[in-house]
Amino acid sequence: MKPNRLGIAAGAVALLLIGSCELLSAKDAQEPIVIGTANGLTHFDPAGAYDSGSLAVYNNVYQSLLTFDAGSPIPRPDAAKKCGFTDSALKTYRCELRDDVVFSNGHPVSAIAVQHSFDRILRIRHPLGPAPLFANLRSVQASDSLVTFHLGTADATWPYKIATGAGSIVDPAEFPFHKLRENDSIVGSGPYVVSSHRKGKVIDLEPNPRYKGAATRKGIPVHIRYYPTPQDVERAWKAKTIDVAYSGLPSAALAQIDPRDPDVRLSIGESAYARYFVMNLRSARNPLTDVAARRAVAALVDRGRLAGEVFSHTVTPLYSLIPQGVTGHGTAFFDEYPEMDSRYAAQRLRSAGITTPVPVTLGHQTGTAALEARELKQQLETNRLFQVELVEEADWNTYQQRCQRGEFDAFITAWMPDFSDPDNFVQPLVGTGNTLHNGYASAEVDGAIQNTQRHTDRGKTIAEFRSIQQTVARDVPLVPLWQKKNHVVTRATVIGGHHLAEGNGIWRLWELRWL
Repeated sequence: MKPNRLGIAAGAVALLLIGSCELLSAKDAQEPIVIGTANGLTHFDPAGAYDSGSLAVYNNVYQSLLTFDAGSPIPRPDAAKKCGFTDSALKTYRCELRDDVVFSNGHPVSAIAVQHSFDRILRIRHPLGPAPLFANLRSVQASDSLVTFHLGTADATWPYKIATGAGSIVDPAEFPFHKLRENDSIVGSGPYVVSSHRKGKVIDLEPNPRYKGAATRKGIPVHIRYYPTPQDVERAWKAKTIDVAYSGLPSAALAQIDPRDPDVRLSIGESAYARYFVMNLRSARNPLTDVAARRAVAALVDRGRLAGEVFSHTVTPLYSLIPQGVTGHGTAFFDEYPEMDSRYAAQRLRSAGITTPVPVTLGHQTGTAALEARELKQQLETNRLFQVELVEEADWNTYQQRCQRGEFDAFITAWMPDFSDPDNFVQPLVGTGNTLHNGYASAEVDGAIQNTQRHTDRGKTIAEFRSIQQTVARDVPLVPLWQKKNHVVTRATVIGGHHLAEGNGIWRLWELRWL
């Protein structure tokens, strides 16, 4: 725990001790900052994970061709010297690499390494990996310091996609082409190296002395502590065993924070973090494969009660696939369905000949997610229209795998964007082969997604994105529940926490400092 140096005696005594105080400050400046989070890491291999907890680590230990500056939605070079489309059709994208970037083991970050990194993602196609984000990639070509991406269709969002942690560059000598790397040691070229870790518990990071890239500030050591639930993060915060609480404190605890408290810093970022009730369309035995049942679900959800009773008004009801604050946001579910209307829901079920109560299994995680699931169960069981069996899974990795295998009729999940563009809420969530693995596919949606990707002026895509959301509201592969801002709480002795609260998906650990 970082000591508070503000308590050193004042006046003449302080003048006498100033030399030793400076030595103490220099020593303390390199003490690790301890972060507590309930946002778990799925896998150290970038080909095996595509979730916010994993990408947060990737942004620090790996490097992408491009990245995002703080507060900017526009990609800029990182491992690359320069990048750009070589054709007006937006189907060929080329990057020239810097010549001074090396991995932490001394191997060069080369065009061959970039090609290997993307090729293996598509070769492995791990169910929890980022392959759906790169569905449009047809081939990668490496020549000297140049790497060229050949796309199947025009995609103005390609620079944004490769700037995320999903585009992490790995060493071909360390990461096999046909399978995930099982060695738990990390070899990357990012601002940090992993000095030690215990799976699912602790990751200790030290500044990477070989790093060359977009981050100009050298960080200090950071220790990440993973907790099963937000309630566990809260206990660690109260016990003063962590200095930063990121994506962890329960809503009730956040609501009680007094911004005037001199011992606490609260940073709130304009994140588009969104929560969805996802329905599994892959199993014919699942009653939710009938669109009438899904529409009944959409009409029974009371978002206002979720926001107030479960989340203490720290979240905002969401009525569309794309959250508020993101280009193309609409109100498709608000327009299509009444709120908490059991008569409407019953009529949909009767018209389709569906016998009530409709049996449904709902997968969820522990902690606050369990409270949310119980509230949704109560809402769906209004007038015995549904009979909901709750299935709780404590382990994050296991939960993702069970959702991917289709073990639940429905499940609750969240989505935090990798970059500030509506495409990141559409292609990965409702495009064919989406990351939710719920079996939803729509030629109409896929065609509309391709149309939006043709425009470099993203303002021209608004009508198309709203049309996509209307289609999703009619098909109901998922129901939007709520969105929230990103809250980061730090001790008063820690500065830079606001850099973790930004909504562009990058965890800027190198910006953290002791006061």
